[in-house]
Amino acid sequence: MKPIKKALVFGDAMIPKTLFKPAYDEFMAPWVEEAVIENWEEDWPTLQNRRLEVEKRGPEIESIPEPVTASGKDAEIIMGLFVPISKKVMDVMPSLRIAGVCRAGLENVNVEEATKKGILVFNVQGRNAEAVSDFAVGMMIAESRNIARAHHAIKTGTWRKTFPNSEFVPQLKGKTIGIIGFGFIGRLVARKLSGFNVNILVHDPYADPAAIKKLGCTPADREKLFSESDFITIHARLTDENKGMAGEKEIGMMKKTAYLINTGRAGLVNEPALIKALKENRIAGAALDVFPTEPIPETSEITTLDNVTLTTHIAGTTTEALTKSPGLLMEDIEHFLKGEEYRFMVNPEVLKDKGFAEWFNKVKTQIK
Repeated sequence: MKPIKKALVFGDAMIPKTLFKPAYDEFMAPWVEEAVIENWEEDWPTLQNRRLEVEKRGPEIESIPEPVTASGKDAEIIMGLFVPISKKVMDVMPSLRIAGVCRAGLENVNVEEATKKGILVFNVQGRNAEAVSDFAVGMMIAESRNIARAHHAIKTGTWRKTFPNSEFVPQLKGKTIGIIGFGFIGRLVARKLSGFNVNILVHDPYADPAAIKKLGCTPADREKLFSESDFITIHARLTDENKGMAGEKEIGMMKKTAYLINTGRAGLVNEPALIKALKENRIAGAALDVFPTEPIPETSEITTLDNVTLTTHIAGTTTEALTKSPGLLMEDIEHFLKGEEYRFMVNPEVLKDKGFAEWFNKVKTQIK
């Protein structure tokens, strides 16, 4: 008899159940009596639309997945990628004690409600940090050196040599890079840029200034970063407090020769203010991987501009970031169950919850 009765595991179009199953077999099968492993949303365009809406409005907008209704009553663990773990889901899973998502964001999990109900939440912090940090540096170079524009010109029959920034095409050496957000991704961007001999300003009110300085960077307030940087790259989480933090005022502080890079969340940038600045050539350019509506509407003015590089929300999508994520999540949960060091627990206060403590003590007793 295994100590945990049932687990629900949900793949989707990005990480299907076929990639969750090997990780489950390796790390969770020895602990769990029964598993239901299904795909939540298998259609790629639909998944992208649903995921974007959840990231903007939270998991409560989604209905309860059918396998949860059918099999969730006695399940003690739920795991997935983008599957919504809402209050509604928790209400029909009275035995639920652990919820895990193999992504860095938690927009599809109602963490507040989970904490109230004594449900321990795990995510995979820094899951795609290497991928996104690579991409951000690449976007700086691609936009400022006109790589995408030159490629498009050749493909459409033009040998193009002049661009909106032709008078001040930069090289990175000696430039000032502003990094907003100094978590896993922001720190990696700083490390990867160190070989370019740049000066790095960091704005993150939650980061330890000593940790920023240790990586050779300089802590800065928002005004200093926007006014002095030659490139600004955004890697902060979207919260109610920082929504639209790159607004008309901040963009207005930027140098005419500066570039804004956003591979974080679309809501961190005031898109109308950015479009206006690009149209009027008040900044040199921008490179964006995230947008308020995805796909970008055909009527969006952003697609008509010649001083912006646009990509289809692919910064975090590498083979390694996707295929390894289920294993990272389940291995960390296994470490917790075994009493070993774990990394990805979101709400450790649940460990003091009476209901959770009783469940976990029972699990540990059965292990022995």
